[in-house]
Amino acid sequence: MRVTLIHNPDAGDGMQPTRGQLVALIEEAGYKVRYQSSKKRGWSDVLEKSADLVAVAGGDGTVGRVARRLVDSGVPIAVLPMGTANNVSKTLGIADIPVFRLIPDWESARRLKFDACIATGPWGERHFIEGLGTGLLTCSIPELEGNGAIDRLKDAGVKVTYAQQIFREQLADCPVTAVKASLDGKDISGRYLMFEALNMQYIGPNLFLAPDIVRNDGKFDVVLISEKERRKLHRNIRDWQEGKPWAPAFKTLRGKRLKIEWTGFPLHIDDKLWPPEGKKRPKAPTTIEVKVDPGALEFLVPKEVKEREPSKKKKPKKK
Repeated sequence: MRVTLIHNPDAGDGMQPTRGQLVALIEEAGYKVRYQSSKKRGWSDVLEKSADLVAVAGGDGTVGRVARRLVDSGVPIAVLPMGTANNVSKTLGIADIPVFRLIPDWESARRLKFDACIATGPWGERHFIEGLGTGLLTCSIPELEGNGAIDRLKDAGVKVTYAQQIFREQLADCPVTAVKASLDGKDISGRYLMFEALNMQYIGPNLFLAPDIVRNDGKFDVVLISEKERRKLHRNIRDWQEGKPWAPAFKTLRGKRLKIEWTGFPLHIDDKLWPPEGKKRPKAPTTIEVKVDPGALEFLVPKEVKEREPSKKKKPKKK
């Protein structure tokens, strides 16, 4: 089997395997490996070369960049979770499996079909695999990117907790956004603290917003969090910080086609903000559409990882 390895050498913490260790592990498992650092200019050119499998050693950003280029290619992706949040790996159920155990299981692993989403707007057409939305994430992403302290932290778990704390602090002053939108023709307009079209259970620093996502049903979840739920969201993030993975109970709709009238508010598409800073802003209003690309991706998952059941971990009621 020919394996193309895309590796982000800066991902995660100091406990992650090095380039040499990853290559050795893959070769020891009996595969031919072609290595490519995601930090090198033109790194994606390697994906044009023939391979039976593309392995991605990195975090969600690296997985997303690779996955968008492999949409509808039929080439499976083997994620080696080495990032900070690892939202994709957590949704797949493999985030806690060590890399040295994942690699030998590739030969017998199951190939899971996974939907991707397509966002069409002033930027043209773009796939995303985690989510698109406005509100708290667009308030908090600039704070994370400009925070030098988080870069100095060594432990990935501590980084997630620190990032969640930033989100809690931003939540206090994050304004609500007036969103005019429809889902499958039904009006869902309102004023929202968070408006998120999600293709994964988790987004951002492990925000567990879509516990009942179905990976290949041709639909995505739209999570709607209003101003009156600000304190409730704050409690949820605090619980997640404390290692209590309670499933939230925010209004969630499932659909195939979302239309948003963009009036100038900031958006995120996966981990990138739009419009990008310093670029000419498009004229508003304009329409943004989100739809599903069914089964566009394939991920490898060890056979022992069971098909995920909808989350039943609800926060216990106070007595």
